[in-house]
Amino acid sequence: MKDYIEERAVEIASYIIETKATVRQAAKKFGISKSTVHKDCSDRLQEINPSLAAEVRRVLDKNKSERHIRGGLATREKYLHRTL
Repeated sequence: MKDYIEERAVEIASYIIETKATVRQAAKKFGISKSTVHKDCSDRLQEINPSLAAEVRRVLDKNKSERHIRGGLATREKYLHRTL
């Protein structure tokens, strides 16, 4: 694996852990796709630093379990600001 990919994977993981960011937020911050964030955090990071990968996995699993709540809040906001 190329060095810059390994560095990016560790940098993304650190960002997600520090800020409790979602995959979408991390992708936007680093200018890459959500698929790349997933690949870096699940596959590549497991080879580079398994303990860091486990920490990231905990944050991502928590975000996944809460996504229906964030979606509901976004929908609520949408309709509160809607004018007829």
